Amino acid sequence: MGELNIYGVYVPILLIQAILAYLILRVLMRIADRFVDPDWVPMPNIFYLCVFVMLLWLVHWLFIVCQF
Repeated sequence: MGELNIYGVYVPILLIQAILAYLILRVLMRIADRFVDPDWVPMPNIFYLCVFVMLLWLVHWLFIVCQF
């Protein structure tokens, strides 16, 4: 994939993608928490981890398709 040079510091593209996926996850968590009944998801931590992995895959796919 590569890396980005920011003022002499090499930042992996996957780190940028992970940060972007995490920000999207935080927005989705705020929206979902309002509409989801309590105890609807038995293990919310694992559920949100799976959502994060899917978001990371989606962001990675978008980076590849759009060639950022």
